[in-house]
Amino acid sequence: MVQVREGVRVAKFGGTSVATAAQLLKVKAIIDADPRRRCVVVSAPGKAHSKDTKITDLLYLAHELGSKGQPIDQVWSQIETRFLDIVRELKLSVDLKPVLNETKARIQAGCTPDYAASRGEAIHGVVCAALLNATYIDAAEIIFFDKAGRLDAARTYGAIAARCAGSKRVCIPGFYGTSASGEVKTFSRGGSDVTGSIIANGVDAALYENWTDVSGFLMTDPRVVAEAKGIAEITYGELRELSYMGANVLHEEAVFPVREKAIPINIKNTNRPEDAGTLIVADRDPGHQVVVGIAGTKGFTVVALEKAMMNSEIGFARKVLDVFASHGISIEHMPTGIDTMSVVVSDKQLGGKLDAVIEDLQAAVKPDSVKAVPGMALVATVGQGMSHAIGTAARLFAALARARVNIRMIDQGSSEQNIIVGVEEADLPTTIKAIYAEFA
Repeated sequence: MVQVREGVRVAKFGGTSVATAAQLLKVKAIIDADPRRRCVVVSAPGKAHSKDTKITDLLYLAHELGSKGQPIDQVWSQIETRFLDIVRELKLSVDLKPVLNETKARIQAGCTPDYAASRGEAIHGVVCAALLNATYIDAAEIIFFDKAGRLDAARTYGAIAARCAGSKRVCIPGFYGTSASGEVKTFSRGGSDVTGSIIANGVDAALYENWTDVSGFLMTDPRVVAEAKGIAEITYGELRELSYMGANVLHEEAVFPVREKAIPINIKNTNRPEDAGTLIVADRDPGHQVVVGIAGTKGFTVVALEKAMMNSEIGFARKVLDVFASHGISIEHMPTGIDTMSVVVSDKQLGGKLDAVIEDLQAAVKPDSVKAVPGMALVATVGQGMSHAIGTAARLFAALARARVNIRMIDQGSSEQNIIVGVEEADLPTTIKAIYAEFA
């Protein structure tokens, strides 16, 4: 295992971790237990129970109603009651009425959707700062985006270093910052993970702790393999591969800010703080675990082209890709043979454009045949150690053969840390179970 250096730790808490007063007391105990946890990033309150509604969803609803000139009183009452109940149950002296009234007025007056959605974090940050006896720092004052909507790294990291450095405890709301025009701008949903990562970079943290409601990553989906083992250590690259295939515990963009400085991320469970969780690192000893995880997802179509002497036709692949690009479609994989090419596309990307795409392909490259084969699932077997372990691919394909799974596509990247197979959607659970049984 990688040894984490001494230094400040950034602790980000997700929506379920801060959903109720009882959960917030767990957060306080975690922060108080380690003085190195000096930078705390908080989400808006998530669901308090299965039938509850997330505060952010209520804020989006309030904005939708307000933008149509409809009353928001009923929705706002739920939002206000939730916050005031938390303050009352925690016996805090903070007065939220002014900020709640201002937010309601701005939503009714037609604020931007980003501003409305960000208020869950902004208001809850005030509550959490009071509970933790921390200095509240508005994310809009330290996280900045440029005109293209990308993070303004120089300005952001400079502001974070100036405001968050030192021995004081600070509390920062996640999910948003300030655009180049001075408006509040949010990240995509789950973006508080990204905020925590940015703060970790800005204060040169020794560790970024991401506190949620699970004790780290599992080797595969527990809905498919109930006994799936936990992952003790995984690299940034391995995590990216698994996230791409649908393994979502951490926002997929959250690795980039910490990756710049090789800051480890520790996925921890607020309800079980004693669990080690999963440590995400720059590099690990692949000898400890050849395959670190298996992830799969449905919903892909294969567009298969055949043309004699395709390999000698200069620009053939470019023309094919240009057709997909012209329809605004990004492709997932493109396995090829001498006279064949298959383009794997997500059904969400393809939408209702398939007939038009095939028509344009016929015009652009004049294939001998072109057909679409829907109903494919992709399964990724990920592990940094696969590039050094002889026979890994043979073991994988033998396991699928024993399970009588028909493989429709094989793709392995040049990094040799990921083997992707395409199978019939109906074979997805069987495929995952077979690979897990072989490598777990």
